Amino acid sequence: MTSPQPPTTAGDLRGAGLRVTAARVALLETVRAGDHLGVDALTSGVRDRVGHVSVQAVYDALHALTAAGLVRRIEPPGSPARYEGRVGDNHHHLVCRECAAVVDVDCAVGHAPCLTASDDRGFAIDEAEVIYWGLCPSCSTARKA
Repeated sequence: MTSPQPPTTAGDLRGAGLRVTAARVALLETVRAGDHLGVDALTSGVRDRVGHVSVQAVYDALHALTAAGLVRRIEPPGSPARYEGRVGDNHHHLVCRECAAVVDVDCAVGHAPCLTASDDRGFAIDEAEVIYWGLCPSCSTARKA
């Protein structure tokens, strides 16, 4: 008896009902290997893997991957959109005010959606987006020096 194989990037795309292309595989792998990357960095990563791809093709693929739930888009105020492969757990983010570094942080309290609205106004809440702002360790140390 063989053990089950871990899901592949192509398998994830198929499972989400998306057509498997070299550019989509490269993009999803780049997102998953990256750290809250913007479109320019993702485009560069895809080009490193498969050669030329247009920025518009990257935007189109990101839209499809995000809609399929394979990629999460975050957009801290005053910052361009960034993409990450950690999906489905409703985690939050820490953002450095100096260098704009973004890191994951698990839920603030309890189970998803992590926070209970004081008045849900009739909404069926299923997600909370929290961004903590401050200085990362490097910028904090530099500021003290």
